[in-house]
Amino acid sequence: MNDSAILNDAPATSDIEAILRGNHHDPFAVLGRHHGTLRVFSPQAAEVTALSPSGEVPLQRIHPEGFFTGPAPEGDYRLRMRAGENTWEAEDPYRFGPVMGEMDEYLLAEGSHRRLYDKLGAHPVTHEGVEGVAFAVWAPNARRVSVVGPFNAWDGRRHPMRKRIGPGIWELFIPGIGRGETYKYEIVSAHGERLPLKTDPVGFSQEQPPETASVVEGLNRHDWQDGDWMSVREARQDRKAPISIYEVHLGSWRRGAEAEILDYDTMADLLVPYVTRMGFTHVEFLPVSEHPFTGSWGYQPVGLFAPTSRFGDPEAFARLVERLHAAEIGVILDWVPAHFPSDAHGLARFDGTSLYEHADPRQGFHQDWNTLIYNFGRREVSNFLQSSALYWLDRFHVDALRVDAVASMLYLDYSRKDGEWVPNEFGGNENLEAISFLKDVNERVRQDHPGAITIAEESTAFPKVSRPVDDGGLGFNFKWNMGWMHDTLGYFRRDPLHRKHHQHDLTFGLVYAFSEDFVLPLSHDEVVHGKGSLIRQMAGDRWQKFANLRAYFGFMWTQPGKKLIFMGGEFAQDREWNHDQSLDWHLLEDPLHEGVQSLVADLNQVYRDQPALHRLDCDPAGFEWIDASDTENSVLVYLRKSDDDAPPCLVICNLTPTPHHDYRIGVPLPGLWREVMNTDEARYGGSNMGNHGLVATEDASWHGRDQSLVLTLPPLSTIILMPEAAA
Repeated sequence: MNDSAILNDAPATSDIEAILRGNHHDPFAVLGRHHGTLRVFSPQAAEVTALSPSGEVPLQRIHPEGFFTGPAPEGDYRLRMRAGENTWEAEDPYRFGPVMGEMDEYLLAEGSHRRLYDKLGAHPVTHEGVEGVAFAVWAPNARRVSVVGPFNAWDGRRHPMRKRIGPGIWELFIPGIGRGETYKYEIVSAHGERLPLKTDPVGFSQEQPPETASVVEGLNRHDWQDGDWMSVREARQDRKAPISIYEVHLGSWRRGAEAEILDYDTMADLLVPYVTRMGFTHVEFLPVSEHPFTGSWGYQPVGLFAPTSRFGDPEAFARLVERLHAAEIGVILDWVPAHFPSDAHGLARFDGTSLYEHADPRQGFHQDWNTLIYNFGRREVSNFLQSSALYWLDRFHVDALRVDAVASMLYLDYSRKDGEWVPNEFGGNENLEAISFLKDVNERVRQDHPGAITIAEESTAFPKVSRPVDDGGLGFNFKWNMGWMHDTLGYFRRDPLHRKHHQHDLTFGLVYAFSEDFVLPLSHDEVVHGKGSLIRQMAGDRWQKFANLRAYFGFMWTQPGKKLIFMGGEFAQDREWNHDQSLDWHLLEDPLHEGVQSLVADLNQVYRDQPALHRLDCDPAGFEWIDASDTENSVLVYLRKSDDDAPPCLVICNLTPTPHHDYRIGVPLPGLWREVMNTDEARYGGSNMGNHGLVATEDASWHGRDQSLVLTLPPLSTIILMPEAAA
């Protein structure tokens, strides 16, 4: 082909100019092989030659900014480029066909692709015999989307992507790069505006903050060896199982000798044996999804598919999960589908439009947190979020998702005044689209990952949060009991002198205790923002504060519901939690702090060992009041019972500093009863008052029962007794 023929077959000047300016909406229509002609844009090259088995074909530079064209070689080819004394070779991205298949395109357009992460994001692949990375991103309203990174000098003109019209997905296979490459997307809006560079919404890894680029990682490749745990997981997470959760913020649980952040592997070395020794059944991590602002604790994520790189790569996070599983400890992740931050590199106005969020700020802006609210009614957004949930269960073998801020999702008028919200189609305040989304997520988790569970952080009276979808519920397995937490903490803050007027704060929770399947949470939210640590919130002098906290834990571990405590609470961390520094582990040199830690470990042990304390956590048959009327002495007496032949547990709380001797309590069984737990024992830091050993019943009717015990009730304490044959 001569020079005249080449020029006659060159693309239109407007197309060339659009490629040079980075504004062409369809680069594959211009670049690559077309009707026997090869077209290449290489702004850094002075010369370009096509190399193929049939020989070398020099291309003609027809624009000074680097547009080349010439005869197309037969078969596969590479490009050799020269600039000055530098010569290099590369594959031409525009000779490769699409990576994504038609069925994927159809499912993505329909918003029903359950494994969206298999196709979107950056995947190292071998495509048409060549190694490289397949990129794909959803940006339906963009004029142009390019992959940029160090491999192309962050020049958005050099790797514009192919648009799949149906789903609005842009894709490109870039040969010659692989894992570890940093990248972003450069997007030009429909109006020609070049947006801030965007992090990949389905990126699997990101740079360490404050840097914000995505990192090519591909799907986690961990060779899982946790089959033993996975085979019993369903039973270990059943509503009848003992579930005691240790809530952890990875960045501040423990730091290194120089206050440095520990990586996932070092964390596993320390955390796994500690949680095992303490007897917790589960660890719950505050969000590990990548987030730009450390002070958000992960609750404002930009990377819903990326474990934060603060502590290592995704493979290291997988190892942490597996090591917990090897110790028979379940892993719960906090997951945040309610809202996202407005950082320019994130999802906000991703393609120049309100793509992930509602355009109307009355629906799309969260006033409390200055964040954006997902448009749950848009099928692609719903699919994106559902795929994120399934991703953590699938690729990282996570056992449960605790869904954050569910209350804010359920109500259109959440934290809004009249006129600041838009009613639903029936004029109500329920967010019908979010409700449908939550039901779908919970159903998909149940269907695709049997044995995995979901937990709602939900603080309202919305009905049936933890009931199956086919029973009219939202489909969660458990719900945090925020009312219990509020009432009981308020009680223990009160001076014991006044508690007789507030005993209902401890008893009211039993009115609704079985309306949902509850987790009793003493979470991170209760030890921040000026609230002080748990120990500082307790009433009284120093001894009484510790006694109150021990009694509170005894009360909590014997109440219906699964248990959750935030790190540090188990040894009475003295200061308020600070996410920027380690817990104060040196406090364990103090016998009072060490005593609380020992108590929590023993409470976990008795909770796991005694069926009466866990099998009917979510069933009214598992709880029976013996006496809640002794308000003058602030004494509560109740039974916990199992649904099998296991014996009951008798629980007595004396919540004043005054001990009570010869205190008579009616019991259901005659014979000897043994005190198996006493929060006032000396080894816990108490006064060592109690009923050491066995106590025999007497034939004296009390509390409506034929038999009774005469006991010593230690000050500010919770004690547990069991029939001797069981104990």
